[in-house]
Amino acid sequence: MAPSSPAPRGVLFVCYANICRSPLAEGIFRHLASERGVDERFAIDSAGIAAWTGSPPHHLSVAVAEEHGIRLSGVSRQLIRDDFYDFDEILVMDRMVDGEIRRLLGPSAFGPQAPIRARVRLFTALLDPRAEGRDRDVADPIASGIEGFRETYALLDRGCRELLDELL
Repeated sequence: MAPSSPAPRGVLFVCYANICRSPLAEGIFRHLASERGVDERFAIDSAGIAAWTGSPPHHLSVAVAEEHGIRLSGVSRQLIRDDFYDFDEILVMDRMVDGEIRRLLGPSAFGPQAPIRARVRLFTALLDPRAEGRDRDVADPIASGIEGFRETYALLDRGCRELLDELL
């Protein structure tokens, strides 16, 4: 009997509304894993702390991804408590979103919480673990036009490459 392959490693990207940064990071990471022939080793998704569930990715995220041969698919979804037990890695786009996640994971009126499975960290820690202040954030490009989305893409691409190397 052939040995069974390990369960895919769950990777979740989280931003505010799940329409700009996190779906772009999801698409980039999925693309990089596919290029390296390791996509079956990962379960990749994205979510938002204030997502309008069912919304498509922002048209400028789609456009920038297409400039690099990446097709964004899927629709936005809300981050839920189960995500912290279902995913191994949760990459958070900024300090504000991280604060909301820490609040969600805080003490419950219903008693102690089970330890979470996921390692939760800021995305920028992949690039510079000693970053401080705004340098710890992947800025939301929503009001910055196509150039802002291109800058966000470049940052996400570098981080996703680091993450893939780290996880492999």
